[in-house]
Amino acid sequence: MGGRIASADSIAGNIDSAQALLANLRQRLDEPVSWEQKRRLIEVLVGGVRVDTVEECGVKQSRTTVTYRFSEPKQPMPLVLPQSYIIGSVIRIPTEPHTIGDHIRNQRLRRKMLQREVAEQIGVEKTSVFNWEGNRTIPELRYLPAIISFLGYNPLPAAEGWGERLVRRRTTLGLTQKEVARQLNVDQGTLARWERGEREPAGTFLGQVKRFLQDENASAARRVG
Repeated sequence: MGGRIASADSIAGNIDSAQALLANLRQRLDEPVSWEQKRRLIEVLVGGVRVDTVEECGVKQSRTTVTYRFSEPKQPMPLVLPQSYIIGSVIRIPTEPHTIGDHIRNQRLRRKMLQREVAEQIGVEKTSVFNWEGNRTIPELRYLPAIISFLGYNPLPAAEGWGERLVRRRTTLGLTQKEVARQLNVDQGTLARWERGEREPAGTFLGQVKRFLQDENASAARRVG
């Protein structure tokens, strides 16, 4: 109990000191703030600064944590100023990738590869990988098979229904509607309507579409095995 009282008194004292200093500064808003005043502010407001080396997705970088004096670690006080904040990492790491570029960057960093090395493996220029990772451009269809091979998995979202499944399968193969329509022996307009969900394959076309989609399941099974 005595320790908690002493801690509360210490926090209250820090708040009083900060309020007094800020009140003094408020009266001098039209004047430049001297280095001595800045130093006093830091001494009153900041409890500590810690710099750690952390590794995230295979990348080592520094993380700086600044802790303020206004709350106990397990009992933060409802003040406007936060108890602490962390200065973000310099290198962008897409821990929750949303785009194909994010997936490529995440995998490259985990494998400690250069953009040039990834570009050589996929068969593009280094600039393409740079633009994909920065979400400035998206990969062309023809590069999707090589990208999936590099990643070791398919980054495209799961699909439901004939239309979405056809689009996902076609995109995975890096094929255009015209090329897939030729494989299925239908005109491109029919395939487009299937992909948009306006029509569903029927009759002999249904069997052809099922075989086209089953190839994807067989490929996935081979990758897992």
